[in-house]
Amino acid sequence: MSPAKPKPVCDQWFKTTKIHEGLYCIQEPHYWQWNRANLWLIKGQTQDLLIDTGLGVASLRQYLVSLLDKPLLAIASHVHFDHAGGIHEFDRIAIHGAEAEALRRGDNYLAVSAPEFGYIEDQHFAQLPYAGFQAAQYTMHAAEPTDILQEGDVIDLGNRVFEVLHLPGHSSGSIALYDRKQQELFSGDVVYDGELLDQLPTSNVEQYIATYQRLEKLTVDLVNPGHYKCFGKTRLRQLMKEYLEAKRQPGCPTETSS
Repeated sequence: MSPAKPKPVCDQWFKTTKIHEGLYCIQEPHYWQWNRANLWLIKGQTQDLLIDTGLGVASLRQYLVSLLDKPLLAIASHVHFDHAGGIHEFDRIAIHGAEAEALRRGDNYLAVSAPEFGYIEDQHFAQLPYAGFQAAQYTMHAAEPTDILQEGDVIDLGNRVFEVLHLPGHSSGSIALYDRKQQELFSGDVVYDGELLDQLPTSNVEQYIATYQRLEKLTVDLVNPGHYKCFGKTRLRQLMKEYLEAKRQPGCPTETSS
């Protein structure tokens, strides 16, 4: 049997889609589609906001140079490697207090980048970010947060204001950013149109249920999620309804602890 053909090194690791003048979605198209994150760059009047930073296997900061003309705050919606792997590159970085220490340590277990999870394997890369890249050598970069986020914090971009919502369940420090005026939610992995993961380290089904019960009371017209496609309020309510109905079956944790 002939040896496997070496994978090519990509010309460009990232791909940007301009949603409108103030919003860009950045992806890593050569990485496994089922775990490929959406990274959101929001252009503000007084500062810019980057929500999530991808794997960190290529320089996102260098890639974004042409789009950055104001101070930038980079936020990790949570500490998982596909969202916070590249955050160490930036000067101002923020994460919820529940996961700040995991980021400081570069904790591969809590970032679910440890080998036993199987989320970073050579077969997940269609092309390589650089010559000699091996998935087995991947490690989460430690980073010191400059801003510790908590429920109710406000991020003001001059022309847009976002409220920090602490919405645990997927992970203990999961957050979403909510523009109350435009009724737009940047949801990270709190909700997306795909299989929701609630059995990871620091995942908690009861907290996920409480998070969705809270979101049911929020007016949201558009969700910009951490994975897959954007969707509106009808699909949001359907996704939450399906999850709550599944987890409220007899014998689920919420039935026995209430």
